[in-house]
Amino acid sequence: MPLRRVVATLALLLAALSCGRHDPATQLEVVDVETYWIIDSPRDDENFIAPAVRFRLRNVGTVQLSSVQARARFPGTAEDEPWGSIQEQVSYWRDPLPPGEERLVTVRSVGRYQSPTDPEDMLRSPGFKDPRAEVFVRIGNSNWAMLAEAPVERRIGAPGVQDLVGP
Repeated sequence: MPLRRVVATLALLLAALSCGRHDPATQLEVVDVETYWIIDSPRDDENFIAPAVRFRLRNVGTVQLSSVQARARFPGTAEDEPWGSIQEQVSYWRDPLPPGEERLVTVRSVGRYQSPTDPEDMLRSPGFKDPRAEVFVRIGNSNWAMLAEAPVERRIGAPGVQDLVGP
């Protein structure tokens, strides 16, 4: 009986050690960071805008990564607490991120400004506060690591979207 406990304890210890071996700060790189505002659907004569951050996440390590997540924080808004984001699954076991490869990731805030005015007018309001975007990533159950930060530009829509829409 004691031998079973020793084996079970060693198995749990090895599992715990193997789970913590990834370091997002050395295995991943965030490049081409772009920030902007997205327009949410109006409701009850109110318009909504939310900050977003788009970036490329590159595997600079030597192993394939099968579970990578990204999220963002948006501190500096008029709210007391920083706005968070929806967690994005960048890779998973069926679609891993190989060494040297990258993925385009867009993360938007769950917090947003609302006003009866047009979204462009919200950005010009004297009471408007510019947030920053802080990008965090993790591999599996590793700790979250902040790999990038940038001010959120006062621009509606992702860069290049006007080229698609036309004049």
